[in-house]
Amino acid sequence: MLSAIAQELHIPTIERHIFLCADQTKPKCCDRNLSISVWEYLKQRIKDLNLETKVFRTKANCLRICQAGPIMVVYPDGVWYHSVDAQVIDRILEEHILGNQIVQDYVIYAPDSCMIGSL
Repeated sequence: MLSAIAQELHIPTIERHIFLCADQTKPKCCDRNLSISVWEYLKQRIKDLNLETKVFRTKANCLRICQAGPIMVVYPDGVWYHSVDAQVIDRILEEHILGNQIVQDYVIYAPDSCMIGSL
């Protein structure tokens, strides 16, 4: 049963996992409604770009930065982004996820040894 769920979610082909701080119990980094709209936009853009078999997404209650949110982290790259809105999502998906270039304008942290692979 678990194996079937993993297959249905495309777990074997996932190359990146995006976590977005959204729908917080106690909103600190940004307005809760903003975070929810950004989350909905992220889901739609992943679908629009046909990335559902390569990019997994998870809504995180809190990523503990608690400023300049919504906060997003992309794994396995370990790149953390701040002030994520629809425009920033578009840039991260196009430049980082598809183009393998970190979006420096919004980086909180990126490992020095960050080796971005191609999708």
